Formats: sequence, C-alpha cells, structure tokens
Amino acid sequence: MLSNDFIAELEKIVGKEDVLTSKEELTAYSYDGTTSWVHLPDAVVFPTSTQEVSDIMKLANKHLVYVTPRGAGTNVSGGSIPIKGGIVLCTTKMNKILNIDKENQIAEVEPGVVLMDLNITLAKEGLRFPPDPQSFLGATLGGNIAENAGGPACVKYGVVKQYILGLEVVLPTGEIVNFGGRTMKNVQTYDLASLIVGSEGTLGIVTKGILRLIPAPAAAQTLCVVFDDMGKAATSVYKILSQGVIPSKLEFVDNWVINRIEEMMPMGLPTDADALLLIESDGIPEVVEKEIKQIIDVCNETGAKEVRVAKDAEEALKYWKARSAGFAAVFGKAPTVLAEDVTVPRNKLPEFLKRIKEISERENVPITNIGHAGDGNLHPSALTDEKDKEHFERAKKAIDEIIEMAVEFGGVLSGEHGIGLEKKKFLKKAVDPKVIELMKGIKRVFDPNNILNPGKIWED
Repeated sequence: MLSNDFIAELEKIVGKEDVLTSKEELTAYSYDGTTSWVHLPDAVVFPTSTQEVSDIMKLANKHLVYVTPRGAGTNVSGGSIPIKGGIVLCTTKMNKILNIDKENQIAEVEPGVVLMDLNITLAKEGLRFPPDPQSFLGATLGGNIAENAGGPACVKYGVVKQYILGLEVVLPTGEIVNFGGRTMKNVQTYDLASLIVGSEGTLGIVTKGILRLIPAPAAAQTLCVVFDDMGKAATSVYKILSQGVIPSKLEFVDNWVINRIEEMMPMGLPTDADALLLIESDGIPEVVEKEIKQIIDVCNETGAKEVRVAKDAEEALKYWKARSAGFAAVFGKAPTVLAEDVTVPRNKLPEFLKRIKEISERENVPITNIGHAGDGNLHPSALTDEKDKEHFERAKKAIDEIIEMAVEFGGVLSGEHGIGLEKKKFLKKAVDPKVIELMKGIKRVFDPNNILNPGKIWED
C-alpha cells in the first residue's frame, strides 16, 4: 500500500488526473492478454514526457517502490502484470510520432504510438515498419520493443530488433540515457540498444525509439492453400523456403481455427480442410509473379488439395483479416485459454504438430494450432476452464509437455511473446545456468534495487 504522501508526490509529477488509485480503475491494469494472471497495482500513473518518467523512477527508487511498465496491455506472457503491486507506469499518453525522415528512412516515435497508426502515417510517405504482431490495431511501439515483437511478415523482414537504430531510455534509477543513434552502421559502443529490445521492461523504460524503415513493396500476391492433412501443410513450409523462395508471409491455420473464423466472419474458408497455409509474396511485380508460381508448384508437389489465388487486394485483405482474427476466435471459445508461443526448426514442424495432436488426444484437452509457420513459430492453445480443476490440470500438463518438447526439438520457449510470468519455470531447462547468472548480473547493473518489473523472466 502506498502512502498518501507518496501518491501526492506522484500527482505533483504528472497531475492529479493522471494518477489512478480507485479499485475500479486499478482493476483495468491488473491483467494483460493472458487469462492466467491478475494482480492489482497500488497506483497507475500516465507520464506524458521523458522527464516525468525520470521523476517517477527517481521517486520510486528512493522509496523502493516496485514499478511495472505497461503499454496497451495486449501482451500475452504476463509481462505487464504488477505481480508485486506498486506502480503501473503506463506510457499510452506518450503517443507522438516525433519525426519521419523520408530521405534517411527513419522515424522517431514515443512509446505510446500505436503500431497501426504509425504504418498508416508511413504509408503516405511510401514507407513501412515491417514487424506486424497480430495485436497491431492496439499494440504500442514501447511494448513492441520490450517484447521484440514479431508477426507474419517476420519470415522475410525480421523482428523488431532488426529495425531499432537507437533508443532513449529511463533507467530504474531515473537517469536518462541514449543508446545507439540514427545511422545504419554503429559500432562505437556495446550494442546496448539491442540489450533493451526484448528485455521485457526489466532494464529500463523506453521513452523514444529511432526506427529503421523500408520502402513499401510495389506489388503483393496472396495465396490460400488448402490441405487435407496438416503434416503435408507443414512439409510445404520448409520445402518452399528450401527452394530459395522467401515469402513475405507464410501462416498456418488448423481445422478448428478455420471453423471458428468462419463462425465469426463467414468468407467461404473450406471448413473441411485439415489445415490452411496463407502465403504472401511481395516486391517487384515480375519477381512476385515468379515466386508465386514456384510456391504453387511446391504446394502441389507436397499434396495440396486446392490453391486459391486472391483475385485482388480486397480478397487478399479478407484472408489476412481472417488470420488476424484467429486469436480472437480461440479466446472466445473457452473460459480459460492457455495460449503458447514456441518455435522449432522448420523441418521439425510436421513431427511437432503430430506430437501435439497425440498429446491433445491423450489428455482429452482440445489444443488448437495457429502460427507463423515460415519462422517455425507456432501458437498451440489449450482450451479449458480453471474452475474445472481436474480439466485445468490436464490442460496445464499438456501445455507444459508441448513447451518442453519444443526445447527437445532444438527450439526455444518463446519466439515473440516473451517469458514474462508464463514460462519462467521452464527457463532453467532451456538455457545454460551461466546465461541466467549473466542476465541477473546485467539486471543488477541496470536496476540495483530490483524495482523495475520484478518477478519476471527467471524464478526468484
């Protein structure tokens, strides 16, 4: 519980209207995109400038008050849950696009800028910020940076870390520092900007990002490839890429998700298909045409039942809207959803999906599959109800086995959602103990009093 004097100090920094303390208000900031974690903060603050963030952190560090950074709360690993109470520092009011430098293909943004808003603005300049997590309609850049976000386009263009040139960061002690810069090449210091990317808000609070942009592609073509066996679909994934073709998107959707999408937004998806691959090629028109032909040939060779070519941009958009609705389709069909984020080598996908199906049948727990197959990144989700203790325990057992299986297959615990609270119990099984020791050492250098987003990534 924070003292009245401490709350008054927060109000001096940001204004009374930007400090929330009522239970009703705090409840809205006690959870994120997961369904497993809830914890009330003692206060929520909304800074509007870097200096205000600095002043908040100096105050919190002085009084040893925990601070949990938060953007839009769309993250799905428990990373923005204030698990130890204290302050939630929400950056959504720091939402200015500060500059777009078309000549150098750079944007400077505050952390509360919504990804969709940024790309709408960039499109007017013929530019693009490629990472596209499926929460792009609400997700903010600060959260994208903290989680090193991915998305469908990352198979060709890479994740957020490939597009960060520089960062302004407020340290847990309140100091304001700048890492990186505005140039494409920069080796004058340790790459501390990259250290902040993906650190899940445990090392510092990003207050400005300098982003690398790319030109918008001249052309794009979308395919919806239908398979009567998901193993064939998964085989097509690595076969396509081994031919030297790198699609801009290569997504997997299983039968269960196909049917739920059709219930939500009927668009004629084949509800009898065991799996779909949604594939996009983009770039120079002549190259796109050649790549699409190669992709179709590979899919036919691996046993595709049908290949649908989007006849225009409107039909292509429908397919991608259906894909982005996939998570909503899953979460809307069970009281509790254990949604995971594991990545395996692409040639392991057929066996990995087969084993998931076996686990689902053995535990009698529905497990759906959707994901960025081109990256080997799947999101298996177990549908359960935490009020049904016996079923919930079976669901947790199934998901735990899937996570451990990903590591067994040479994969990783998380491809894009982060460790947060959801997977920290697995970290010691997935990485060398020395790695965890080094991370803890880095944490102590940045945050000597351990006040910033405590309890995340590794077990205490």
